[in-house]
Amino acid sequence: MGEDLYQAPVHNASQLSVDLDPQSYRLQLLQPFNAWCPGSTTSMSILTKVKGKCTSDHISPVGPRYKYRVHLENISNNMLLADENAWLPSESRMLGHTTHPLTREISLIHEVARDLRDQGVKWCIIGDWNYGEGSSREHAALEPRYLGGVVIIARSFARIHETNLKMQGMLPLVFADPQDYDRVREGDCITLVGVEEGELGPGIQVVMWMKSRNGGE
Repeated sequence: MGEDLYQAPVHNASQLSVDLDPQSYRLQLLQPFNAWCPGSTTSMSILTKVKGKCTSDHISPVGPRYKYRVHLENISNNMLLADENAWLPSESRMLGHTTHPLTREISLIHEVARDLRDQGVKWCIIGDWNYGEGSSREHAALEPRYLGGVVIIARSFARIHETNLKMQGMLPLVFADPQDYDRVREGDCITLVGVEEGELGPGIQVVMWMKSRNGGE
């Protein structure tokens, strides 16, 4: 019976195509992300400043939305729904919310990220200790990359999540001084120095400039 069902692989798989219904809300072909380009780390808005523990289940919570896990557009509506934002009141109704850096309106994080991406605004996330700990959930790296994220700057990273971010083309950076986490203010824009022209490498320290909403640095 197994022999009747077996299909031998084709000699040239590059000629195969996978046909999906473009109207499907459960399945979506994964398209290549845009390549890194100059200016990606200049004047980045801060999407959210994560407070305290933020596991991969905070970044991409398991639940009803996981039926969309093969549809990146839809599963990205799951991003950081359980995040506690250091700049908002510590209330359950504020989980997964942030202040839009351009409009100053409080909205769901994934909605703000999508709007910034669509306007061509690069953004980053500020993380606390051991950002991304827990299960090795690749969606926790795919979703921020898909929604236009460039960099995550944290006090420290969980090893597997750090690797997943790199694999998806995001830049995970650790504060040289963990106390600098406390110096990041709401409304700041961040520029990284030493990553645009191939200077980045193992052991090379990156300089971060912060510009406040009122123009101070």
